[in-house]
Amino acid sequence: MRGLIISGGVIDDAFACETIKNGGYDVLYAADSGMDFLYRHHLTPDIIVGDFDSVDQEALSYFQNQEQIEFCTLNPEKDETDTEYAVRDAIMRGVDSLDLLGSVGTRMDHVLANIALLGVGLENQVEMQLLDPNNRIRMISEPMTIFKNRQFGKYVSLIPFTEQVTGITLTGFRYPLSDFTMKRFQSVGISNEIVEEKADISLKDGILLIVESRD
Repeated sequence: MRGLIISGGVIDDAFACETIKNGGYDVLYAADSGMDFLYRHHLTPDIIVGDFDSVDQEALSYFQNQEQIEFCTLNPEKDETDTEYAVRDAIMRGVDSLDLLGSVGTRMDHVLANIALLGVGLENQVEMQLLDPNNRIRMISEPMTIFKNRQFGKYVSLIPFTEQVTGITLTGFRYPLSDFTMKRFQSVGISNEIVEEKADISLKDGILLIVESRD
């Protein structure tokens, strides 16, 4: 089951609409003010999550009158963000892949927290990715392959999420590696490029962020 969460960060409307159109999603979440985007485009979520402290009241009233929408109203004084609640709720309901839109923006604390939420997917063996027009961000602890004709932009960056990631081997990249240990507080993995039909990333131990960028 494929899920999509629309959060309240910066949303490129054209990109988001295209993603929804082509995504084949089975369940659509709005996390708090993420519903504003859906309201603008006459799209109906299946589930709305939030404390509704930042949502447009016209959009909230409109969706509250739609009986088919499930509301999960949260206490404003809570431990987790609205997006985290939506992520954990979607996983609890059985999604096996989950995309997040509107998860980046000007609040860098929220951006970093949303990137960290990729670890919830990793722990539960759910494929998760953060998407915006310029980036696709994923988190891995096992080997992965990126096909050049399906990559998200020109650049592929590898960023250690654990203290170190051992045994990194890269093939099919402009800058290959063999059994390399990448440590935190280094930028050695930034801005690689795929030069063959496919690029393979393998590792022995640790967690990597994989960021594909179009800039």
